[in-house]
Parts: sequence; structure tokens; C-alpha cells
Amino acid sequence: MKLDAKIPAGPIEKKWEQHQLDMKLVNPANKRKYKVLVVGTGLAGASAAATLAELGYQVEAFCYQDSPRRAHSIAAQGGINAAKNYQNDGDSVYRLFYDTVKGGDFRAREANVYRLAQVSVNIIDQCVAQGVPFAREYGGLLANRSFGGAQVSRTFYARGQTGQQLLLGAYQALERQVGLGKVKMHARHELLELVVVEGRARGIVVRDLVTGEVRTHAGDAVVLATGGYGNVFFLATYAKGCNGTAIWRAYKQGAAFGNPCYTQIHPTCIPVTGDHQSKLTLMSESLRNDGRIWVPKQAGDKRPPAQIPEDERDYYLERKYPSFGNLAPRDIASRAAKEACDAGRGVGPTGLGVYLDFGDAIQRLGQGAIREKYGNLFEMYERITDDDPYQVPMRIFPATHYTMGGLWVDYNLMSTIPGLFVAGEANFSDHGANRLGASALMQGLADGYFVLPYTIGDFLARVKPEPLAADHPAVRAAEAAVRARSEKLLSIRGKRTVMSFHRALGRIMWEHCGMARDRQGLQAALQKIPALRAEFWENVNVPGTGASLNQSLESAGRVADFLELGELMCRDALEREESCGGHFRVEHQTEDGEARRDDQRFAHVAAWEYAGEERAPIRNVEPLNFEFVHLATRSYK
Repeated sequence: MKLDAKIPAGPIEKKWEQHQLDMKLVNPANKRKYKVLVVGTGLAGASAAATLAELGYQVEAFCYQDSPRRAHSIAAQGGINAAKNYQNDGDSVYRLFYDTVKGGDFRAREANVYRLAQVSVNIIDQCVAQGVPFAREYGGLLANRSFGGAQVSRTFYARGQTGQQLLLGAYQALERQVGLGKVKMHARHELLELVVVEGRARGIVVRDLVTGEVRTHAGDAVVLATGGYGNVFFLATYAKGCNGTAIWRAYKQGAAFGNPCYTQIHPTCIPVTGDHQSKLTLMSESLRNDGRIWVPKQAGDKRPPAQIPEDERDYYLERKYPSFGNLAPRDIASRAAKEACDAGRGVGPTGLGVYLDFGDAIQRLGQGAIREKYGNLFEMYERITDDDPYQVPMRIFPATHYTMGGLWVDYNLMSTIPGLFVAGEANFSDHGANRLGASALMQGLADGYFVLPYTIGDFLARVKPEPLAADHPAVRAAEAAVRARSEKLLSIRGKRTVMSFHRALGRIMWEHCGMARDRQGLQAALQKIPALRAEFWENVNVPGTGASLNQSLESAGRVADFLELGELMCRDALEREESCGGHFRVEHQTEDGEARRDDQRFAHVAAWEYAGEERAPIRNVEPLNFEFVHLATRSYK
């Protein structure tokens, strides 16, 4: 497989501008002849669909939820980054670019990250014009707050509901186009296969989740904006419906999968309380602006937090990383919490927790100021735990939150399948081995509003609009494959539930491919996962039929894909003999427990190519060249 990133030549600050000038255009009269299929209606998908329709293309949009408003982008809490420098504290496009490359532990493509920083300033203007209610200073100017991995305040926010407000902005833009008849919206439809004709993406096969009907939709280009695959761990901060099926179908049709082992563990989540749980709840990273993280200095100290004197508390992030303190990047803060708990200093009934304490901030600023900043987050925490965080410290622990890996894309966001574009968390492109907080919303909207409308146009200008017959052999084969898969799942009638297999896979993944990985554990996982997958196809029980609403069948298909994707993640983690960002190999760390990269051998993207059933996938490499940011040991001390 040839990996051509199509990075434009020239100075990094001019690449995107020059590329825009070099791209071919589709004239307005011809745009309505082309159809683009957009799968997923979160920030990346809704913004892409709305913008492409506004430009004049025919657009069909698909989501498996009952409304685009249900997309998981709604769950993002803390904010969105942009290099506006409203605080006059030294921010710039270059500094946002540098912080993002460094935050990703120098495992991201420079050109894509610089473009992201450039268009970030446009995103804020776009969203303000849509009426997104960003927080404002007393004088009416937009407010900013700090986030992990940065020493400037560049994060715009709407209390703890930033994702919800941004999604409503993109949603109203999408619905305007639906109302004008320029976007045809298909809710409660799930992509189950990609249609590839003569090497080019030409359509998708979807299942109507209400009626069970399987049908093909054809187009001239396809956009996957279907989010991340972190639910492979079972317990995660994702909505339960989030899955990797769309990108996995594309991978098996020839799209390279970039860096699948790069998953992010978020340091501030409500801890696991027992086996009854089916998901975890995120507490926004913004809380680390005013909350101080600590554990008792003495192992086994189970006194209530109020009874532990100040000199017997270890504010370990402030101690270990004085330059960034509690705003150290997520991977570093997560591993530090694990280290404290492994040493027996964890808090709470399970010992798998640390304190996030607002006592000092409340004393300094007053309870009213804290309520104004974080009130909805405090209310959510109290509803879940029955503890009042104004009175006692929150208990938090790391949990799976985001995937930096995803389908490999070039500078134009096109995969290795021509005509298949991938946006937002579904692609691999911008975050390297660790995503800085408040960058996911930035990437999703950058891709949808400001990148894809140019790059899809360049692609479509080079191909002729042409219909795809419903009886085309590729269409019939794709539909037959979808029906056969569903029939096979329904025919097994075994004794184990789908959830039991998902939970078992999650335990394997968390234990062997979670916060810390080693060769022995990964090799064990690569024995356990195929065995679990074999049992799944012999002993899973999927009740009902495929001819109507059947959520057990939906879940079974997604878990079947997770059982394959989890194995690829472990393969990727085993091959990457270094520690970088969220990928921490125990064998590759410094004397003081920090990640040790190997730039000589691994300054590259691993792009995996499907080689067929029962055959090992092929590992391809895209070298990463750092011309504008010098490779350096990543330090936040």
C-alpha cells in the first residue's frame, strides 16, 4: 500500500493557503449534480453536511440515533481551543500548533496540526455568529480558561456544556439545509457496509433500525464522521451506542487504519463502583483549573479527607510537574493517578481513586464563583455519587475517553480509498499519541466547516457525476454480505449474552492494552481475544429477528467488530516498542517513570492494511518529518 500524505510544499504557515489556490473547483451549476453521503451527525458530520449543502451539493446524512442532536459530541464539557489570544497572554497560531504537537508526543503530522491551529480562529467567529452562548467576561468579551498541556488561556467554553451548545449550532445549520430540501436526513440508520466500485467509494449499505430494511445509498463521495472506538474497553466515557463499525467496514474494504493503539485515558472520571456498571462518567478537565488533586502521603490512610492535615497530603501533580501542576496533560495526569493508587495511596472504597479538592478555591473565590463556573458539573457529580463536592472533595480516577487512532487520511482528509473522506475522531490525523483537552471539538468543526468543503470539491472536480445502478454487482454483493452477517448472528442461538462478551473483551483490553502495556500482557491478549471471538461466533445469543427493531442485533454486530478491532489494537501496541503519549510500554520508561520515545525507529505513523480473513494485517509506515518543531524530550516539569 502506498501512503501519499499529499502535504503541500512551502513554508508551513503558507501550505493551506497555497493548497486552497491550487485545488480545482466545481462551478455552482455543476455542484447540484454531485451527491455526498455524510455518515455521522456530530460536530464533524453536521458541520460538513450543512456546509456542503450550503455550497450547492446534494447531501444525504445518516445517524443511528433518533436525532442528530443525540450525537456524542453533545457530551463534551470543558471547552474548545482557539488561538485568538484574547487574554493577551502570549498565545498565537504557532504556539497552539507547538502545544498540540508536543502534547501528542511528536507523533502527529505537522502540516495537518498547523492547519488546525490556523482555522481555529475562524471556528469561534462561525459559532458566535450561530448564537453559541460562550461564556463572557464582565465587559461582554468572550472568556477563556486554561486547559491541560498549555500555559496560556485559549479555551472557549459554555459552562460545562460546550459540546452541547456547539452541536446545537451545527445542528441548526444542518436543519436549515434539511428544511430547504438540500440535505436528506436519515435518522435511525446504521452503516453496515461500504460500497467500493473500481477502487472508489461509491455508496453505503445501511440498515433501517426501526424496520430492519437493508438498502444501498449511492453517491459521488462518502464522508465518515462516526467518532471513536473507545467502547472496545466496555467501560468508557462514551455513550453506549458509540462504536467502530463504520470505520471497521471501511478498513476491511481497503482503508488503512492509522495508529489503532493510540487511545486516551482521561484523568478525571467518576471511579468504577462495581460490576453492575455499563459505562463511566467524565468530569470535565476544566475542573482542574480550580480543583487540586491529592492523595494521602501514607499508604492505607482511610481517614475522611477533612481529617487529613495539609502536611499529610501529597499534591503529586504540583510536586512532580511544577510548571503545569494540576493542568499537566491527560496521559501524564492519568499515569500519575495510577502510580499513586498502585502504591496503596488511593482513596474511596476500592482504593482506585484520588481526590479533586475545591476547598482552597471556594475559600479564595467564594462558593458563588465556583458555582457559576462549574455548577452543572457539581450537580451531575452529586446526583451520581450522593456526595456534595462543595463540602467534600470529588473522587476521580482515569477512564477511557478518546481514540487518537482512526482511519489513515492524507492532507485532504481522504483515506486510501479514493472518494472516502474521514473527519473528526474517526480519522487519525491531528492529535498524535495524546489529545490535549478542548482539541476534539476544534478538530471536528475545523474538518467539517473549513477543510472538507475545499478538499471534497477538489476531488469531485476530477470525477464525473454518474449514477450507480441498484443492480450493480458491487451493490448486490455488499447487501448480500450485510444480510448474511445478520442471519449468521441470529442463527447461533447460544447461551451467552452479547454484553457478557463485550464485558469480557473490555477486561482483556483494560488489563493488557490500557494505561500500561508490556510485551507479556499484549501477547497474552493476542491469545485471549481470538479465543473469545471464536466462542462469540459459536455461543452468542441474539434474540429476535432482523425484520424489525432489534437492539440486541445492533449490539451484536458492533461487538463482533470490536472483537476484531481489539486484536488490531494489541498488535499495534506490541509492534510499537516505545512509550509515547497514551501508549505507555512499561519496558520503555525513564528512571523517574516518564515515557521514553524511540525517534530513531518510531517517528512514524503505523498504517495497517487488511490482508483478508485469517491472515495477519500488513503494517505500513508513513515517516513523520519535523521541519518546524524540533524533536525534544517531552517535559512538563
